[in-house]
This record gives sequence, structure tokens and C-alpha cells, in this order.
Amino acid sequence: MGLFDDVSKFLETQIDEFLKNNPHLELQALDEKLAEQQRESDRLLSDLKSRLQTVESKIRATGEEIKRWHIRIEKARKAGRNDLVILAEAHESELLREGNQVWGQMELLRDRIPQAEKLALQVQQRRQELQVKLEEARSERATARSSSATNSWQDVKPTAKTPSDPLEKKFALWETEEELQQLKRNAGR
Repeated sequence: MGLFDDVSKFLETQIDEFLKNNPHLELQALDEKLAEQQRESDRLLSDLKSRLQTVESKIRATGEEIKRWHIRIEKARKAGRNDLVILAEAHESELLREGNQVWGQMELLRDRIPQAEKLALQVQQRRQELQVKLEEARSERATARSSSATNSWQDVKPTAKTPSDPLEKKFALWETEEELQQLKRNAGR
């Protein structure tokens, strides 16, 4: 395990050093994590709202069913059918218990939805703040590249004489193109 630990530590050190030298990449990785958290919080919120609608629908249906059995109880009572009254009241009680359980679920969902909304808003705000930092890092990087290219151009010394020899002109043109390519490579880093 010693070799594996050494390699692992070496890679972590290299990655940390790379990220220090390229902070915009670390910000991009963090942005991707926040984007995933935002998608997850949006899914959670959508799921909670969907479940709330289902539970509310179930409460309405249970309420209608309780009303229906209450009417039946009254009919059976008026008809003197105590055997049916007892059975119907037991059924109505069971419906009331179920309704209370579903009501409790609804209350729990109603409590969780604002929490999920708050979480989604926090993730969204963090992501917006990170976007600002990411843009600043990109701007700083572009500025650094630009100043590096400008400094490189300032290092190029113009030749005082213009070559009259065709071979001299070809070499001068080729050397200038080489310097320009080198500047482009340096700016691309």
C-alpha cells in the first residue's frame, strides 16, 4: 500500500498545484458541482410539489367518501337498521383515521416545500456569486495573456536597415513569421 499511497499523494499534490496555477479551472469544477446541486434541488422541489398534489387529491377523495358513508349511516339509522349503522360507523371511523394520516403527510410536505425552495434559492445564489468570480478569473486570465503578448511584441527589435538582397528578404520574412508563431504559442498558454 505504501507505493499506492505515495502515488496518490503525488497526484493530489500535482492536482493541487495545477489548480493553484489555474484557479479558473477550480472555479469551473465548483460551478459544475453547484449546477448539479441546483438540478437536484429543483428535482426535489418538483417531487415534493407533485406528492403534495397527490396527497391533497387523496384527502379530497377521502372527504367525499366520508360524506357518502355519513349519509348512509343516517339513512340506515332512519330505517332502523342498527346492524348497518354499526358497520358503516366502523367504516367511517377507518376512513377518518386514513384521512388523518394523509393530512399529516400533507402537513409534512407543506413544511418541506419552503425548506426545499430556500435550499434551491441558496444554491442559485451561490452559483451566481461563483459565476461572477469565474468571469473575473477569465477576465484576469485574458488580461494576463494580452499583457504577455504585448510584452513579447515589445521585445521584438525592429531592424534598422531594409534588406535589398532577395535571400535576405526571404530569411527576414521567415524569421518574422517564426517569431509571430512563437508569440501565438506563448499567448495560447
